[in-house]
Amino acid sequence: MARRTTAFFAALISLVSVLNLSLVVMASTAGDPDCRPIVAGDTDQIQFALNLEFLEAEFFLNGAIGSGLDSIAPSLAKGGPPPIGARKANLDPLVATIIEEFGYQEVGHLRAIITRIGGIPRPQLDLGVKNFAKVFDDAVGFKLIPPFDPYADTNRYLLASYVIPYVGLVGYVGTIPNLVRETSRSLVASLLGVESGQDAVIRTLLYERANQTVQPYNLTVAEFTNRISGLRNKLGACGIKDEGILVPLFLGAENRTNSNILSADPNSLSYARTPPEILRIVYGSGSEHKPGGFFPNGGGGDIAKRFLPKAN
Repeated sequence: MARRTTAFFAALISLVSVLNLSLVVMASTAGDPDCRPIVAGDTDQIQFALNLEFLEAEFFLNGAIGSGLDSIAPSLAKGGPPPIGARKANLDPLVATIIEEFGYQEVGHLRAIITRIGGIPRPQLDLGVKNFAKVFDDAVGFKLIPPFDPYADTNRYLLASYVIPYVGLVGYVGTIPNLVRETSRSLVASLLGVESGQDAVIRTLLYERANQTVQPYNLTVAEFTNRISGLRNKLGACGIKDEGILVPLFLGAENRTNSNILSADPNSLSYARTPPEILRIVYGSGSEHKPGGFFPNGGGGDIAKRFLPKAN
């Protein structure tokens, strides 16, 4: 009991330090036009989401069954290159079943978008250990030894899963108010419903493990989620839109709970992000103009391409 209590308070202390950084970011970016919605048509906005759908499909499918989109529905990739470094993860039977289902759901999402509004070639994705290791080093603020391997075991794979789907979720929340056509809003609302469910399942599985130490590191599951959320807030540069699975009471639902199984604002409404914020996060660079991270060559579609450096 004492160990669990100590781990809980350690996670809260870690979160407070992360929030202090996020509050500084919020103050320095208030009114920044880079935090405002962009001007784009329905088709471009929805096609932008394909970047995240491709990323999730490849990570979940490879993690669960050891092969990706090209083995399930190759035509959806539109000739785009296969991902770098993706492989089967060492998952327990329950989580393997869940992640496999998520992977197939992402195939459905890709098909729905491509069938209704048209697709884009799958962008080059980097799902290799080296890329994830950098993300987690950046999140904790020091070099993890050995490097973080998302495929090594269930806890590390779930933490890596925590990194990806939530970004797509808040992107959909930010997209819906800017869509003009009723059919577009209906499509994205339906996608958001399933993305939200996936994120809730991942966060619940992590909450169940909140006080477990992630081997071989001296950090708990909860501490890792706090650090990852802090990194995303820092990279997004538009204030606090991300919280770990344990929070101080002043951030809990109605200021009455330390649990944070669903990340939400003071009124328990979902946070929203714009495409530039999302690119800053998934590129890992803090700039929508500087590709890297999960998208070494940049994202696909007109919105992502408009931010890429122009060739001389």
